[in-house]
Amino acid sequence: MLVENNVALQPLNTFGIAARAQGLVRLRSEEDLTALMASAYWAPPSTSSPVFVLGGGSNLVLTGDLKALVLKVEIKGRRLLQDADRGWLVEAGAGENWHQFVEWTLDQGWPGLENMALIPGSVGASPVQNIGAYGVELQDRFHSLDAIDLHTGQHFTLDAAQCGFGYRDSVFKHVPSDARSFGLAGRAVITRVRFWLPKPWKPVLGYLDLERKMEETGIRQPGARQIFDWIVAIRGAKLPDPAVIGNAGSFFKNPTVTPEQCADIIARDPKVVHYPMPDGSIKLAAGWMIDACGWKGKSVGNAGVYEKQALVLVNRGGPSNPCTGGEVMTLAKAIQTSVYERFGIRLEPEPVVI
Repeated sequence: MLVENNVALQPLNTFGIAARAQGLVRLRSEEDLTALMASAYWAPPSTSSPVFVLGGGSNLVLTGDLKALVLKVEIKGRRLLQDADRGWLVEAGAGENWHQFVEWTLDQGWPGLENMALIPGSVGASPVQNIGAYGVELQDRFHSLDAIDLHTGQHFTLDAAQCGFGYRDSVFKHVPSDARSFGLAGRAVITRVRFWLPKPWKPVLGYLDLERKMEETGIRQPGARQIFDWIVAIRGAKLPDPAVIGNAGSFFKNPTVTPEQCADIIARDPKVVHYPMPDGSIKLAAGWMIDACGWKGKSVGNAGVYEKQALVLVNRGGPSNPCTGGEVMTLAKAIQTSVYERFGIRLEPEPVVI
């Protein structure tokens, strides 16, 4: 266990924002964290000694250098825990790359995660954000996770109910409001995540992009690998590769409204893209609203709105002249204002801003 000082964070965040960490520790096992917490260097997280847990850096906007001790989670390992009549139980270390893990499960013959292909980030970050795409959310395939309390050093396990999943939300994004509430933001490090992949496998195909692929190819009953390949192609065509153009993926959550609110918006903007949800609410396409406000292709400094998908903000300056976190957030706030003035909807950013 080694504490690195004055570490450049530009290679560790997919936006490619230049910043430095005062101290950084790479956690390659649970024992590394135990050793750190037993060392003289360690102090429990507080306002005077903050700690920041970093996974793949794909959902992050850095607005300056970090005084917090950065815990870079690099715990590896993938294995099948159970092959039962009703499903497969699969486990992965929190430091595993999410997309590579999804592809690996398919290679092993364990389908179920294919709709979430090509989502950037690490396995450990997936329950924090309750990631999802094309009709499947992490909570639909989640079994349990292991974590370590940064205050007590205690190892603990949470099931789906205890994670408090919501739309791009979980208990790991909230701080406790009082002694009786349960929030784990800044308090825990996820070390391993387990997934339940049901048998028999059933495809999830209720999205327009996938229906178009079925029409184009004439394949009416695609297998899991075919769906995986389609989603990789769809996302690759719409979203920039962070290795080429720095970005944090979808920057805003798709807002949900009541049917009455949706009807009011449709009366003013009949073309607004919307999807009915199982609970009766209506999900609006944030990217469509941003595009309708004229933001596609616009920039503030070296932060810009991606030309092919208005939901994505990008780093136009590249590695040599990167945008700043301040430019990103100035652009984001201007977009929020435009959307609110036209649609009466307040867009909520997805990334962690620090």
